[in-house]
Amino acid sequence: MGDPLLRGNVDWGDVALMIGKVGFGFVVGLLATVFMVWFERKLIGRMQNRVGPKEAGPFGIIQGLADGIKFFFKEDNRPANADPLIFRLAPYIATVTALLSLSVVPIAGDFSDGGDGTVSILGQRTYGMVADPPAGILFLLAMSSIAVYGVMLAGWASGSKYPLLGSVRASAQAISYEAALGLAVAAVVLVSGTLSTHGIVMEQAGGIRNWGFLSTGLLPFVIFLIAATAELNRPPFDLVEAEQELVGGFHTEYASIRFALFFLAEFMNVVTMSAIMVTVFFGGPLAPFESPVIDWIPGPVWFVAKLLVFLFIFVWFRATLPRLRYDQLMNLGWKVMIPAALGWLLALASIRLARLDENSDWNLVVLIGGGLAIFGVSLALLLVAIRAGDRTYDAELEAEAARR
Repeated sequence: MGDPLLRGNVDWGDVALMIGKVGFGFVVGLLATVFMVWFERKLIGRMQNRVGPKEAGPFGIIQGLADGIKFFFKEDNRPANADPLIFRLAPYIATVTALLSLSVVPIAGDFSDGGDGTVSILGQRTYGMVADPPAGILFLLAMSSIAVYGVMLAGWASGSKYPLLGSVRASAQAISYEAALGLAVAAVVLVSGTLSTHGIVMEQAGGIRNWGFLSTGLLPFVIFLIAATAELNRPPFDLVEAEQELVGGFHTEYASIRFALFFLAEFMNVVTMSAIMVTVFFGGPLAPFESPVIDWIPGPVWFVAKLLVFLFIFVWFRATLPRLRYDQLMNLGWKVMIPAALGWLLALASIRLARLDENSDWNLVVLIGGGLAIFGVSLALLLVAIRAGDRTYDAELEAEAARR
């Protein structure tokens, strides 16, 4: 039962099944990206009272594929000052990490009462995902961190000032929001008690009341959504590209198929991060409640429906929100997001620890009070340190102005 390669008796049927799952995941990732390109361009067009793409296929739905074919046949240029190896490698890092992240997202499975989350394929029971490593959440966080290297290396290796500025911004932005994103995920791991993405979905079975966004108290989901938007370099956090300031940012010097790979990675990452949010906070392929009326709706339909909601939210952000200043970006990450995520994690840990004790009534009050007190003292010290840093910076600016 479960993944064939985890049972120890690997045969050719198991190998064929795994190859088929990998191929299916690759095709689904590419098709989802083509759809996302069309979905975003069409939806933003409607929001701006335009038609959007309409010539390539019905309603312009294969516009992304047509753009990819066009880029493939364009001339590939490399700046004279660019690092040859890193310049060529960076787009592949960005694309491969996005594909790998999708491999640990469960999109199907029997998660009903007594179900083990598996599906039947060619007479064999397997998980409705490409792979289920024991530390799937850590794998997702690792892929999110490695993806930033594609942007950083692209800007550094281009040998141009605007891409370099974009890569410096990418590194600072990633450091600022990766911590908040990880703390939000830690809250889900704390409540579910597992690092496996399949196990997290299993723990959310039983209806919407068990889904991660409610069981963790909603705040970790809000923090994750904001941090994910910053990690994706999407508006209003798109300072890495910032066309008005940096021409095109980290990919200014890229053309042809390598620019298309960055284009592909950007939209694929949106799909991937939306799929992660659906899995971690909204039950993955689970129905919102159990009822004979809706039991006939398969899990992948629920998964896609939830995914479309988050894709719409990201497009909505892009169409409506203005870009933040860089100091606002840093202040939000360090002064608001990280303290809030850490404090909420401490509160959840206190509640969970109290519930493990038989005398939980008194311990709950003591632990929550102690956790809030520790959080309050830590927050006060943080604010004092931030204020002191601001005063030191202001004093340095005044001294510099006086010298001039």
